Amino acid sequence: MGEAPPVGRSTSGEAAVRGLGFAAAGYLVISCADAAIKFALTDVGVAGAMLWRGVVGAIAVAVLARGRGLVPRNAPLVLGRSALHCSVSILWYYVWMAGFGLADSYAVAAAAPLLMTLLAIPMLGERVGWRRWMSCVVGFGGVLFMLQPGGELWRWEAALLLVGVCGMAVSRIWTRTLAATDPPTTIAFWLMAMHIPFGLAVLPVEGLWPPGGAPDLVPSAGLALLLAFFGVSNAIAHVLFARGFALARVASLAPLEYTPLIYGVVLGFLIFGEIPAWTTLIGAGVVIAAGLYNVHRERVRRAEERAENKRAEERAESKRAGERAGHGRAEGNGRAPPA
Repeated sequence: MGEAPPVGRSTSGEAAVRGLGFAAAGYLVISCADAAIKFALTDVGVAGAMLWRGVVGAIAVAVLARGRGLVPRNAPLVLGRSALHCSVSILWYYVWMAGFGLADSYAVAAAAPLLMTLLAIPMLGERVGWRRWMSCVVGFGGVLFMLQPGGELWRWEAALLLVGVCGMAVSRIWTRTLAATDPPTTIAFWLMAMHIPFGLAVLPVEGLWPPGGAPDLVPSAGLALLLAFFGVSNAIAHVLFARGFALARVASLAPLEYTPLIYGVVLGFLIFGEIPAWTTLIGAGVVIAAGLYNVHRERVRRAEERAENKRAEERAESKRAGERAGHGRAEGNGRAPPA
């Protein structure tokens, strides 16, 4: 079958609004999927979560794409990004299985937009001024406040999550890069499919088994439905993410990285009875404020660039008008007088 054309990256205002809508929907869907798998992890373990996500998710994306356009154009980056994301998923599932709260994990993940700001320097060639550097320092202070010795999040699992957050930030930037060559369904399909070999690889690792022993890969009908929802939701969410990152800039999408914290607080309380500590909420608030300031500075910088480009165009047009006028005068002076 023929391949679907890539979406390509867009920066127009209308496209950016659509991109923000796609990404916002993706974060809501993925938060519900995270709550579902956190509930099921004590039965299926990390390997079961990876395999169900991979099999069901890949099938769901293939159905959405009608089997078309699943061959990657930029295969090394598509597969490399997928492998990185799978490694992050293993860390995330292991930490949740160890009892780390949903909202607490999202609070640590709030550092991702700050890391994206820093990683955009070497990966995308962006320049970061002193104000954005200071906001990153303040945001890092918020992370330290959440992870202070003796605090609610002073746990070894939080360190693993921070490693995962670094990988997540790189994955977000690569999603934007891939939008220039591959359609959203291709990116999402290979991300889902990559979970299958990773799940098989960790299946024999007893340290990733649930507390009761070997993972139950074929659970009860009710749990199987929950896992099917988990796989389909992941497929839909990552198609939405890929589409959103193709239409809007990373800096514009960064504030949406904080919405899972809101969903996590609600879902964590309703499903697991979790209540984040005050240090977690205050620290997350500092991190979010620093991230939003980075977005503000990005918008100011973009506005300044547009104004400068407009002034340059006006100067060039004025110069061309002057040259045309001078050329007209020269022709008039050289014309022979009438008889």
